[in-house]
Amino acid sequence: MGNWFGSGWWDQTDGNASSGVRNQGSVHQTLIFPDPALPCKFGRTCRRGVSCNFSHDETSLKKFLARLSSAKQSLDVCVFTLTLNEIASVLLNLHQHNVRVRIISDGEQANAQGSNVQRLAQAGIPVRLHHSPNDHSDLAHMHHKFAIIDDKCVVTGSFNWTRQAVLANRENVVITDMPGFRGEFRNEFNRLWYEYAAHEI
Repeated sequence: MGNWFGSGWWDQTDGNASSGVRNQGSVHQTLIFPDPALPCKFGRTCRRGVSCNFSHDETSLKKFLARLSSAKQSLDVCVFTLTLNEIASVLLNLHQHNVRVRIISDGEQANAQGSNVQRLAQAGIPVRLHHSPNDHSDLAHMHHKFAIIDDKCVVTGSFNWTRQAVLANRENVVITDMPGFRGEFRNEFNRLWYEYAAHEI
């Protein structure tokens, strides 16, 4: 786990700062998966103690959820698959509190068993889907995994928004507000949102 301090990347595991990297923003963080367990909804107030099968620590997922929950005005999500209920609940809660949430997802995955995409669309969140026949190959997918928070912060990485990714896979998430990153991801989201306009559900 690491955070930016001053002009370098500070590695909290061994205390060394990597040279040659400059801080161009105020939010820089990495999250590494898998987690030991899903977070306990009761946190440190849980009364089950050691018999609780959930985590009471600051896991990567808990930090990920907190970052998404920090959205005040908008959250644009572009993600291959979304089956983790904890993430879906955050998106729904933001929508219910008048944060503009928009989702782009893969058409095949959106209809897969366990997907939360249809449920979020039914709740009133605008959702647009990629459909492979529009591409050169029927095997093509919308494989991005990123979110843009308040047009200020980008959350991206290998991490699929699934239970498997949280508890089993080796995954990473990078969170940054560096201007260059924001601009590229904003342009890509806008391009796909326009391209998939005919496939809103």
